[in-house]
Amino acid sequence: MRLHTQALTLPSLLLALLGAGASAFAQTPAAPRLETVVEGLESPWAMAFLPSGKFLISERPGRLHIASPGGKPGPALLGLPAVDAVGQGGLLDVQLDSDFARNRTVYFCFNEPDADKKLNGTALARARLSEDETRLEAPQVIFRQNPKMAGRHHYGCRIVEAPDGKLFLTLGERFAGMQRAQTLDNHLGKVVRIGKDGSVPADNPFAGRPGALPEIWSYGHRNPQGATLDGQGQLWLHEHGPQGGDELNRVVKGRNYGWPVITYGENYGGGKIGEGLTAKEGMEQPVAHWVHSIAPSGLTWLNSARYGADWQGSFFIGALKFRHLERVKVSAGEAPQVQARGKVIDDVGRLRDVREGPDGLLYLLTENPGRVLRVAPPAR
Repeated sequence: MRLHTQALTLPSLLLALLGAGASAFAQTPAAPRLETVVEGLESPWAMAFLPSGKFLISERPGRLHIASPGGKPGPALLGLPAVDAVGQGGLLDVQLDSDFARNRTVYFCFNEPDADKKLNGTALARARLSEDETRLEAPQVIFRQNPKMAGRHHYGCRIVEAPDGKLFLTLGERFAGMQRAQTLDNHLGKVVRIGKDGSVPADNPFAGRPGALPEIWSYGHRNPQGATLDGQGQLWLHEHGPQGGDELNRVVKGRNYGWPVITYGENYGGGKIGEGLTAKEGMEQPVAHWVHSIAPSGLTWLNSARYGADWQGSFFIGALKFRHLERVKVSAGEAPQVQARGKVIDDVGRLRDVREGPDGLLYLLTENPGRVLRVAPPAR
């Protein structure tokens, strides 16, 4: 099935707004306020919300902290496995188990070195947060990307727990492995789906297929650094294009998302990639793409109505390159189409993570200066 695609260029955005009588953003809150709730972080990558109201925050150099609103991070938690903090790799995403209040289980993904520290790859682990919040207990790696590779780029590494309790993990193609994103005998450029103990669900699309790794859920991805569920429990992700061609994709079981055979980007320095195709039979089109790369990182779907009806049910995306928060709203159904899109907060900083908090407000994680910011609704 082909999904609607729309590129973000200034002329097309202006035309879209004029054609809609500027109604696309008519109910969008004006001038939302940013409030600093945590500062003093070093290269933070992801955050999660503890039931106590505190934050669990990962730092790419290999540290996991707990921080209270209005304060600075506490000491690094003990108990992390060895992390290879090199290039784009390190300690990356962190998520709480849906039953954390009972089991205190935390999931985290990181760049894991091999025994000789010559190769590395994305790994997913689970552990129990100690009652005194000082350490991770019984850490266990439940998934390792195959193969490990030499290199410093494209680790992916976003974790999403599905409504059925299975875990999705996004995996980059490590740059040098881009051609292997199209083959099923490896985890490069894939989304995988596993049980919380690392087991392979029997209903995975390639389970039992000779020559295919059974954890694979979808393939043909480049470097997905944002993933979330929409209001219907459907998985979405965005991924970095090469030079242009960033994508927002609705991820469907067993589908091929095209990289590097089709792309709206080009080689760094110019020139087409492969045959220069943007579409091919059997490969999915993005729901939205960016002609000029915004370098997306962090993705959430806003459930709450704290900012008004127009923002509710929208995706919010962090832009590393242009340092802004972007909103994309799409229609429901099997063939979603973009209804509204554009910057909503400018000049925020390099946005690494975007989450909806338990209070229904948006929280932004910026790197260097490392801060957690809360998007407060404007006064009415």
